[in-house]
Amino acid sequence: LIVHSDRGSQYCSHEYRNILEQYGFQGSMSKRGDCYDNAPIESFWGILKNELVHHYNYQTREEAKADIIKYIELFYNHRRIQKGLGFKTPNQMAEDFYKLAA
Repeated sequence: LIVHSDRGSQYCSHEYRNILEQYGFQGSMSKRGDCYDNAPIESFWGILKNELVHHYNYQTREEAKADIIKYIELFYNHRRIQKGLGFKTPNQMAEDFYKLAA
């Protein structure tokens, strides 16, 4: 699993990097001075928060995790049409890509 972040001091710390390593995660950071490097994932998190997270008061981490996974797997990837993908869903875009690559 790759964990992408900006270059915030908390993500550059040895403690954070050790935790990633402990769980077998690979760290990835935006390039220095390139504010657009992380733009796609920042956009995704904004959409997720606006369309889902800000509408609920989760009682447990497990409840939030299950709801977020359901949102991504059942709605975002398969039903949420996106202008930046030519008015297709992420799943439709991936299918088109693999057809071209075959």
